[in-house]
Amino acid sequence: MSEVVPGELWARLRRTTPARIALGRVGNALPLGEVLDFQLAHARARDAVHAVLDTAALEAEFAPLPVLHVESDAPDRATYLRRPDLGRRLSERSAALLAEAGTRCDVAFVIGDGLSATGVQAGAATLLKACAAELGDLAIGPVVIARQARVALGDPVGEALNARVVVMILGERPGLSVHDSLGIYLTFAPRPGRSDAERNCISNIHGAGGLSPEDAARTLGWLLREALRLQLSGVALKDDQTPTLPAEDPSRA
Repeated sequence: MSEVVPGELWARLRRTTPARIALGRVGNALPLGEVLDFQLAHARARDAVHAVLDTAALEAEFAPLPVLHVESDAPDRATYLRRPDLGRRLSERSAALLAEAGTRCDVAFVIGDGLSATGVQAGAATLLKACAAELGDLAIGPVVIARQARVALGDPVGEALNARVVVMILGERPGLSVHDSLGIYLTFAPRPGRSDAERNCISNIHGAGGLSPEDAARTLGWLLREALRLQLSGVALKDDQTPTLPAEDPSRA
């Protein structure tokens, strides 16, 4: 058995992870290319947090689904970042708008900018359509696009729309490897005061080695039907589907 030299070992490890390992060095510093790559990733993450969601463009992508626009009680992005509590409450105008909607549905989808409007802009329409396709026999309410939204904003929205389940699709906190990831949060019988322990989360939905929209939608479909059957969500609802294993390669038998 040939001995693996340290450089080859680090090269193998680096191919298995997006983490910044085995970057090399030039004297006592990192190579310039690695420094610039880090600065670019940091800039993308900051931009994702501060970006403004283009709600009109998003609504056009959701067509022909009906859309409602709401915002949280956070009046601007700076306040939203400093006051998470305001991002969990509807503004008075939005609460009145939803009260007038007069709907009743099995599932209400809420699309929130969260901490990555960039991710929502890029991937929310594809993800929503994949999810809706998995729920074809259920009554889906109007899609709600929410600005300055935290996860719990889905609770008053779902309650106002008389939804049995609310599904919040949100931009996840960006990192230095992925800045445009999406998360799905499912809550049965939504109402203000629900805790995070009463939600199910499907996270890391993105195109850089994360969960695909189709796989996320299939998981959501299973969880949502189980939530309706068991009349609950959260830690009491486990994703115990039998995993699909890849077909065996005959050449390796």
